[in-house]
Amino acid sequence: MDQEAKGKKLYLDWILIITIALISIFGLIMIYSASFVIGYEERGGNITHFFDRQLQWIIVSSIAFLFFVFFPYRHFRKLSPFIVFGSFLLLGLVFIPGIGVGGEINARRWINIAGFQIQPSEFVKLGSIIYLAYVYSRKQAYINKFFSGVLPPLIVVAVFFGLIMMQPDLGTATSIVMVAGLIAFCSGARMLHLISLGSLAAWALFHYATSAEYRLNRLIGHRSPFELEASQGYQLVQSYIAIAHGGLTGAGLGQSVQKLFYLPEAHTDFILAIVSEELGIIGVGFVFACMLIIIIRGVIIGARCRDTFGSLLAYGIVFQLAIQMTFNAGAVNGLLPITGIPFPFISYGGSSLLAVFMSMGILVNISRKTEKERQERFTEENNDSEEEKTPLKAVKPTLRSVK
Repeated sequence: MDQEAKGKKLYLDWILIITIALISIFGLIMIYSASFVIGYEERGGNITHFFDRQLQWIIVSSIAFLFFVFFPYRHFRKLSPFIVFGSFLLLGLVFIPGIGVGGEINARRWINIAGFQIQPSEFVKLGSIIYLAYVYSRKQAYINKFFSGVLPPLIVVAVFFGLIMMQPDLGTATSIVMVAGLIAFCSGARMLHLISLGSLAAWALFHYATSAEYRLNRLIGHRSPFELEASQGYQLVQSYIAIAHGGLTGAGLGQSVQKLFYLPEAHTDFILAIVSEELGIIGVGFVFACMLIIIIRGVIIGARCRDTFGSLLAYGIVFQLAIQMTFNAGAVNGLLPITGIPFPFISYGGSSLLAVFMSMGILVNISRKTEKERQERFTEENNDSEEEKTPLKAVKPTLRSVK
């Protein structure tokens, strides 16, 4: 009873919080299952290497989550210029020798801070959502005007897009552009303006995706994986084998064959294939059920929030989460090209996990504020109603005495 009273006083969305906890714990278990073989072979026999690292990030991310749950989200309005500047700074650090860390195919997507590798673009996703929600909430009076309402914030997003494409990271850049368009749509921008900008963005993305051989090969590998099984289609074919092996109920937790160095990135980008192989459709269904609950709760929070900034912020967070989930799941089952985007809460990776937990903390904070204001309005309305009834009750005895 005391716990229920405490929960009501804090106005916490326990459905959302418990679902986040469940999928995060599930992801930690699957990371251990998918990575203990590679940990043993490549980390000096340490089978818990990746599990330990992810557990550390979960602890850090949980602290960040709690901070943002109780940090008033409306303060982000004043912090928006600093968030934009910080996002540019982080993206710029990637290209500084000694700080930026390279990867495959000349990719430079990480920065090295105190021995930890951080991917700035994961935090820029959230930064761009905060910025767009703030600016578009201020432009409601003239949001239907293209040059003064819709376009200016998107110029900042275009710069983000360009810097991320220079890394290069097509998947992340695409997701940021898509979320920007959806936030603009929810803010009331005219469809003609959005369709025009969307067509231009689609042309630019297609041109970029086909301008380099390795990016074009990814598209070809996605469309014809079995014809290119020895090269570009190898990873997708191995993912198909994992999914087919799992069937309905899976081969059993820890019993994956594809994680034995057949499926690349088994504990990161393609961990959903390992979930399917070990736990079957039932395991994958659990993951998507959790994600669906989080997304639905997020949409409800955005719809209930009377503050335009908070509403757009909630929608942006939900859109980003849904797009990230769709891109990853689509790549694993071959419906979309492989983009390298991790699955939220499940894939190994500290930057992605921390950014997602920060976003969820803000979402819970919006829910807290909205519910608190709703309860206060309800109390005030009841008090006003009681005050209106009181004088009538006082008059009745007087009328009776006159009779």
